[in-house]
Amino acid sequence: MSRPRARESRNPPGARTMIRSSSLIPCIALSVAALLPLQVRAQEQSALARIRPAMQEFVEKQDIAGAVTVVGTSKGILSLEAVGKANLETDQPMRKDALFRIASMTKPITAIGIMILSDEGKLSVDDPVEKHLPEFKGQMVVARKDGDTITLKKPSRPITIRDLLTHTSGLQGHYGPGLSDLYARRNRTLAEGVLYVSQRPLEFEPGEKWAYCNAGIDALGRIMEVVSGQSYEDFLRTRVFQPLGMLDTTFYPSPEQRERLAVTYDKKDGKLVAAPNTLIGVLPQARHPIPAGGLCSTAGDLAKLYQMMLNGGQLDGKQILKQESVGEMTRVQTNDKQTGFVPGMGFGYGWAVVRKPEGVTAMLSPGSYGHGGAFGTQGWLDPQKDLFVVLLIQRVGLPNADASQMRETLQKLAVEGARK
Repeated sequence: MSRPRARESRNPPGARTMIRSSSLIPCIALSVAALLPLQVRAQEQSALARIRPAMQEFVEKQDIAGAVTVVGTSKGILSLEAVGKANLETDQPMRKDALFRIASMTKPITAIGIMILSDEGKLSVDDPVEKHLPEFKGQMVVARKDGDTITLKKPSRPITIRDLLTHTSGLQGHYGPGLSDLYARRNRTLAEGVLYVSQRPLEFEPGEKWAYCNAGIDALGRIMEVVSGQSYEDFLRTRVFQPLGMLDTTFYPSPEQRERLAVTYDKKDGKLVAAPNTLIGVLPQARHPIPAGGLCSTAGDLAKLYQMMLNGGQLDGKQILKQESVGEMTRVQTNDKQTGFVPGMGFGYGWAVVRKPEGVTAMLSPGSYGHGGAFGTQGWLDPQKDLFVVLLIQRVGLPNADASQMRETLQKLAVEGARK
């Protein structure tokens, strides 16, 4: 009996092998696709890891003695680095909790205090300043200057709190003869300084143009005192710093905090030299808080403040500002007026706002906002990217700290490293 013949395969030779091989292709493709996010994440992590060596380069070039940087989101800190020295003379390393004079980065914090009172219905940004500070009643404006002769006239309207918040009041920006050393000596009260400002004529009609004005921000601090019944310092301490856990943010550093205070340097003949505290004194006996620029703070504390802003005015269950107030503060309030210290900027309430990203802001989104300080410090927030970036240095003599290469380098790495 013959054995049945095996049934021949209808597939051509090698077809089974081909089928098995081709069946692996989707698996390989899926594996490669799965690896791509890991590769992107590795690039992001490497960008954040490059922050430290990038800042170290500026130390080695003697552009700065040291720096602390922090990058984060509304959820927390992504990167916190310290490089260089806090004190070159004593060889003291820079600590991550080093204190820095943040100078004009104080201004947005003063504005936050004003908006807290606005949220509570205790004032309006459209209130005339004279409603809360009667010494401003009858203030005049310069109509014409002819050599040493100045002709004054009554302004078209009184200055408002909004004008002070946006640097459009016309107040003379700095203190004149008699109080020119107010910030260095800090030997007058806030009330005394603001009284002096109120007796000087406006340089232009309220709202007519933008002119950076320290004295106007100091006046906001005095308004906070009158409206709240607390000192300016106590109001911010109890309503902002304590609720957010910003325990190292102060106008008057303690002896322990002064030991962590980074020294301010200038560059002379290619070398860093300690700069005398002629601009803003950090003095145990200080009487003037300087709402326009008197705060000392740390990277960790500023991270909490900026997280609060990115979270719509709240952090860890503590509501500091209404979300609507955060929006009003951080949108352009100056229309198309030329503002700020780099191109493409507008101004909100106490915050500089990016209208058109270019140059040092090219990597940021429209609507990003922040502020710098006289000693090179910078703090910027990008709500679209859910990102904040802080650069803390202590350096005078920079041509334009807002446009510094240090700021640009840090922001580029932060944006690359935090990319979703």
